[in-house]
Amino acid sequence: MDDALKLTINLEEYLFIKDYKDNREYRQSLNRLAKKVYGFDFEEWYQQGYWSDKYRPYSLVHNGEVVANVSVNTIDFLIEGELHHTVQIGTVMTEEAYRNRGLSKELMNLIVNEYEDTCELMYLYANDSVLEFYPKFDFVQAEEFVYTRQFTQRANKLTCRKINMKKAEDKAIITRLISSTLPVSKISMIGNPGLDMFYLTAFLSEDIYYIEELDLAAVVDFNEDNMFLMELFCEKEFDMEEVINSLTNKPDMKVTLGFTPLIDTDFTCELLKEEGTTYFVRGENITGRGKFPILSHA
Repeated sequence: MDDALKLTINLEEYLFIKDYKDNREYRQSLNRLAKKVYGFDFEEWYQQGYWSDKYRPYSLVHNGEVVANVSVNTIDFLIEGELHHTVQIGTVMTEEAYRNRGLSKELMNLIVNEYEDTCELMYLYANDSVLEFYPKFDFVQAEEFVYTRQFTQRANKLTCRKINMKKAEDKAIITRLISSTLPVSKISMIGNPGLDMFYLTAFLSEDIYYIEELDLAAVVDFNEDNMFLMELFCEKEFDMEEVINSLTNKPDMKVTLGFTPLIDTDFTCELLKEEGTTYFVRGENITGRGKFPILSHA
């Protein structure tokens, strides 16, 4: 953990700490706050060894407890062959009794000052209750785009089975593919398997499928006649048509991608509109007519 610093905010003294994942006392306090605010914590992610230095909480402590937090996610993206360094802001939360005291503002100022000269872009996804907060730090609303298509199932499907992340052999398949996958998107997250595993070992553990013939894993959510294809992991090139056809479970389905396809000619590009979520950037928006992969959201 970096050296702690005492800060006085509105006549109250707090301890400012950051990057403290290996400090059990503070990590568990962060977990308690996250559980209260968001309904999940980071302990299993940490214990499994997936919490890397790319995820860094910046927190204020009062009476021994983390009472406010803003986390920094340093993420590299390969965008059409060029490497881009970004910082995503996430896990913004304050204990209810400490809200409206300027704590998040203090943390945001500290983060912006530390990172604004080290990355091309800072960005975040905000809920509707804080849309007036982030412009105070020079964040502006920006656009992302989503790719969809109507797909008619064909014969000759490849065999597809569900992955069981509780089985060591299945988990090993996913770990290998995440670590060695070829970019499958025009905007691909690079060198951050820990963030992928944050989702795949918890929230999306029931949504992973494996096509053995292609040695390919897919993260898919089915909802009636809709298929949300969140991510693909494969060590070699593959035919997207063949993959989608093998994953579909109904004759006709609307397919929505959680990433920006390398070849988009068969897809419809639409402005992404997510109820309750607004995309903010500080710097030049580098996504163009695309979006950051859904599994890169933190």
